[in-house]
Amino acid sequence: MPDLLTHALVAYTLAVGLSLRYRWLTPPYVTVAMMGAFTPDLTKIRLLVPSWQMEAWLGVPFEWGALHTVGGTLVSVLIGVAVVRHTDRRRVFGLLAVGAGSHLALDSLLAFPAGRMKFVLWPLTTYRPVFDGLFLSTDRWPVVVAAALAASAWYLRYHRPDTDA
Repeated sequence: MPDLLTHALVAYTLAVGLSLRYRWLTPPYVTVAMMGAFTPDLTKIRLLVPSWQMEAWLGVPFEWGALHTVGGTLVSVLIGVAVVRHTDRRRVFGLLAVGAGSHLALDSLLAFPAGRMKFVLWPLTTYRPVFDGLFLSTDRWPVVVAAALAASAWYLRYHRPDTDA
């Protein structure tokens, strides 16, 4: 799955870039941002438990695809924030949101046969702008670009010569 790896690498690059500015952003927090990049893809749970089964269990309309929108991702991020210490909640919220936001931003660049952007902006809007897209989820070049950016960020953060002396 080149797209899942791409999402993780882009979140890593953003978090490491932010760590140059914020010294508290240590490697465990970088991992939190990478975890945030996976939250929109929680919709893959439908492979194990289909939406109709959840509807039957809950007794209310249910669709896993809603997790791959701004609103559903926000709910996922808030659940992630609820399971950490009170003192870390603001940082974890921000980093999960950075990762999830980068995921949704990259997915909005995907090409679809209908020629419209993916439906990710709910509940803000149901409008899907006309957009031909930049790449397919099966393309290999985005993961190569993301890997090069992540390697550059890693080198700049952890192996560049110390210029403070």
